[in-house]
Amino acid sequence: MRYSPLLTDLYELTMMAGYLEEGMASETAVFDLYFRTNPFEGGYAVFAGLEPALSCLEALRFNAEEIDYLRGLNMFKPRFIEYLKEFRFRGRITAPPEGTVVFASEPLLTVEGTLAETQLVETVLLNIINFQTLAATKAARVCHAAAGGEVIEFGLRRAQGPDGGLSASRAACIGGCSSTSNVQAGMDYNLPIKGTHAHSWVQSFPDELSAFMAYADVFPDSTVLLVDTYNVLKSGVPNAITVARRLRAQGHELRGIRLDSGDLAYLSREARRMLDGAGFPDVRIVASNELDEYVIDSIRDEGGRVDIYGVGTKLATCAGPGGVALGGVYKLAQVGETPKLKVTNDIAKATLPGRKQVLRATGHDGGFLQDIICLAGEIPRAGDVVYHPVNPLQHTEIPSGAVLQDLRRMVMENGCRILEPEDLTTMSRRCRSQLALLPQGCLRFINPHRYKVSISEPLNDLRCSMIRATGERAKADD
Repeated sequence: MRYSPLLTDLYELTMMAGYLEEGMASETAVFDLYFRTNPFEGGYAVFAGLEPALSCLEALRFNAEEIDYLRGLNMFKPRFIEYLKEFRFRGRITAPPEGTVVFASEPLLTVEGTLAETQLVETVLLNIINFQTLAATKAARVCHAAAGGEVIEFGLRRAQGPDGGLSASRAACIGGCSSTSNVQAGMDYNLPIKGTHAHSWVQSFPDELSAFMAYADVFPDSTVLLVDTYNVLKSGVPNAITVARRLRAQGHELRGIRLDSGDLAYLSREARRMLDGAGFPDVRIVASNELDEYVIDSIRDEGGRVDIYGVGTKLATCAGPGGVALGGVYKLAQVGETPKLKVTNDIAKATLPGRKQVLRATGHDGGFLQDIICLAGEIPRAGDVVYHPVNPLQHTEIPSGAVLQDLRRMVMENGCRILEPEDLTTMSRRCRSQLALLPQGCLRFINPHRYKVSISEPLNDLRCSMIRATGERAKADD
């Protein structure tokens, strides 16, 4: 899909116009996109949204209608309007692959180019990356709670509009969902699509059994029956067993039943007992109804026998502790060859200056030990002292024997992709394999282990010297 360059905040355009007037538009600049706090009060995030972001940047153009609209606002000078007619994004992007496990404070995207072009793309990059990373993280948490059980993304009808629904489906599959109910997402992203039927199907017939039989007649090889319209254990499951016998006599098998209300742990246990007793141990039990990682965890803790979880509202809307937004930010790190630093009264909002790289330290078994943010070109080594990204008084050492690997790679140069797009299956596998390499405490839902993200000594020294210089200038101005 095309993203209009007007999908931006007004101040991006006013700053661009100002840079042009001040003769600064073509100066080189470096921006970092990152988030300050792990989502859902959790121990990690799953990076997603890169491919849509790169597609957006490659195609970014002002068409005639958009130019006419901006001209009609009577805010911008003719020179700026003419400048926009020829605008293209010709910058460079460095980022991790989608499905990479990432953490607060470390740059995800680094955007390099002219000051004008890097400024314009701030809003749309944050819009895409923030939501898809949040949704992929939510999906990863849900799939972890399912502990090997299949998870289907069911959230389209509760998503934040059509684009939110498509983005949620895409990101959810990166985070570990096996399929979606969203048919357009199935077509657009080559995802498996799955679904059953609604209560209205059952209510449309004289009785539940005739509704089940009719559905099975239409879809004899993919029948999953919703068994809670009237009474799960007295009506729904017994009628499903009757249909299962009829299907088997015709050379088919009932695929599953779905529970959408009530005590899902208890009902799934009883349904499993009844199905097994009737000779249908392969009929799978699907559960839905306002599920999230906490509910799924409790179902399993209580001995529930659910095989497949259909997770909708809480996944598509990213509901959970810590709010429903990632809170990613996009901050200037360098202009020309001069590092830039935002100094603020809130130390947590201070930025890291200069061009940077993000390295991951792994142990002999491949397990993740800590991440280090350092200046471009630095070569940190095991034993080096590294510092907390917010509180420089806290420091540690890179563990002995650690292997350091660059977390990111260049993905766009001169406004064009330089790597072939990956499929969602590859991204999902990456997510799953990286989660397995995290310290297990990071996966806890309550009070997770805080994975160490540190900054190198040269980067810490640069930041501290710039803070001191800013303070000295402020005193001189008094």
